[in-house]
Formats: sequence, structure tokens, C-alpha cells
Amino acid sequence: MRAALRDDHYTYRVTWSPEDGEHVGLCAEFPSLSWLAPTPGGALRGMRQLVAEVVADMEAAGETVPEALSVRSFSGKFVVRVPPAVHRELALEAAEEGVSLNRLASAKLTR
Repeated sequence: MRAALRDDHYTYRVTWSPEDGEHVGLCAEFPSLSWLAPTPGGALRGMRQLVAEVVADMEAAGETVPEALSVRSFSGKFVVRVPPAVHRELALEAAEEGVSLNRLASAKLTR
């Protein structure tokens, strides 16, 4: 029962697969899994059931189960490496706009 409750918090998505001619259910926390079905609802139901089974198997084997993105804490910080020329351009743009480089990068990422 524990796995059935936890899998409801995972991040699911359904998209169309032109290669397969069916809808495919996906789960962000389990990128190696997918489920094909003729309808979006079927793809989602199948994927949720598959995730529940995988979680139950992982728990039974004593493996670490991925934490759902929806309950994970995020600091708001991450490091992005860019070429020095890009760093210089962004620093100049930030200075010209009178904002910090962080503020400029955040604004560009949220557009």
C-alpha cells in the first residue's frame, strides 16, 4: 500500500508517439519506463500501474526509491557553465541594465 500512495506524487506526462502510433505514458522520476496505449487515459493508467509495480519491487529488494519531484526541496541555486565570451556578454548586459548577473540570468530563464 505504501508504494501505491507514493506513486501518486510522481510526475506523469502523456504524449503522442508518431513512431508507435499510440500515446505514451512517461514518468519524470523513472525516465527508463514508458507505457504505450491507444488512448491518453490508458497510457496514464498503464504508466501509473507500472510505476507502482516497480516501486513495490524496489522496496521489496531494499533498493532506494526515487523521491517524487513534487515533494523534493529546491534551494533555488544551480551552477551553469558557459563559455567566457558568453559570461562577459551577460556581465556587460547586466551592468548596462543596472541589475546583478543573477537577476539578469533569472529573468532570461523565466521568459
